[in-house]
Amino acid sequence: MAFRSNRSASPQRRRADRSVSIPRATPRAQRPSPRTVSPYTGRDFGSARPRVSTVKVGSLAQGQSSRDARVNRSYRAHMAKMFVLLGVLAVLAAACAGVYFSNLFSIKQVTVSGVEHLTANEMTQLANVPSDTTLLRVDAGAIKSSIMRDAWVADVDVQRIFPDTLNLAVTERAIGAVVEISVDEGKSIEQWALSVDGMWLCMIPEEGSEAAASISPKIYEDKAEVLAIKDVAYGAAPEVGTYCTDESIVNALDIVTGMTTELKDRVKTVSATSTENTTITLDSNVEIAFGAAEDIRDKERVCLQIMADHPDGVSYINVRVANSPTWRTS
Repeated sequence: MAFRSNRSASPQRRRADRSVSIPRATPRAQRPSPRTVSPYTGRDFGSARPRVSTVKVGSLAQGQSSRDARVNRSYRAHMAKMFVLLGVLAVLAAACAGVYFSNLFSIKQVTVSGVEHLTANEMTQLANVPSDTTLLRVDAGAIKSSIMRDAWVADVDVQRIFPDTLNLAVTERAIGAVVEISVDEGKSIEQWALSVDGMWLCMIPEEGSEAAASISPKIYEDKAEVLAIKDVAYGAAPEVGTYCTDESIVNALDIVTGMTTELKDRVKTVSATSTENTTITLDSNVEIAFGAAEDIRDKERVCLQIMADHPDGVSYINVRVANSPTWRTS
């Protein structure tokens, strides 16, 4: 095997080998300075170096001392304002306490509004306003609770009218019917006022009696206008301020208060021997077996239509079942 020497290379190859050169390191003194470029605008500031400012240690201490002085002054001013405000509040609190416990705004008169069935004497006893109280110290809640004990009162608003008046705005219950109750084993009858919402209001004494003089005349006016519920089975026991629980009476009241047509104005009495046997008597003496207080409007419509179809007179109508009525002419 023969080996060839580089000497046998062509002249061009030898010249190419000699033309390759290795770059030399640039001297430190000739290196370019680092350039500064803005990160926001991209502007080239050249080789400018960051500026370095020099602050004396004494100047820093002096600035800190100045800031501390300003903070202290602000704190003292703030505290001074707080003390002034607390002083003003204390003076106002003392003044309010003085007015509250003084006789200023003493109640000189108590007025009542919205009352028709309670007398002035009854209202005075119910309200029981202390004579030494004022509009500021009066216990409105206690007065309201006391007045609400009466069955006639549905609601009351205790109103302070400065400088010296206390007004009691009362909302009364309305009489829905007068119920005849058998007492003494059926030997006598008592008449009781029953409210629209079913609460026993009072026993109505015989007009002209000594007991009648102590109640409001408005009760007798209402008695003449509202319907009477009669023939109640013996054993019903009304109690003032309680709601009626007798099913036959409640059913009769629901019929009376639930009627909406012109037939209502023609009803004279309601017989409430039982729920199914509840019977209405009109001012023309027509008897209507109404039954339970269901489908009231439909039953009214049927009764009116039957009477309109028989102008010569109807003496009896049975609408216990509204869609299967029966009737009898006179």
